[in-house]
Amino acid sequence: MAKGDRLARLDALREDMERDYRVALIAALRTTAAGRWGLFDHRKDRIARAAAQPIVSALTEMGEEIDAARAQLGLPPFDLHAEFLASRGPVGPEAVGEPKQAQAWLDRLAVTTPDA
Repeated sequence: MAKGDRLARLDALREDMERDYRVALIAALRTTAAGRWGLFDHRKDRIARAAAQPIVSALTEMGEEIDAARAQLGLPPFDLHAEFLASRGPVGPEAVGEPKQAQAWLDRLAVTTPDA
């Protein structure tokens, strides 16, 4: 039963970590939607990149911890973090700007998380 208890505690911790990740991501998206570039790293702007680096590093660290917990529990990787990482990086000239992209993320997350 000890293993079952340990796995139950790990699963509860994973849920808390995923909730914390979502809260941190939503806060970063709101900042970006308000006009601050750098979260998605679409421009080769060192200043914007440096300004966003602390939150990107924190989200990445949180996502890796969540994925480690999910692996121990036999669950697939954390989709939200994978989507965020995939959305980062250079884009073509026809792509929407980071503020509009952040707002689209917020709209999508509001649908899946009413308290967002």
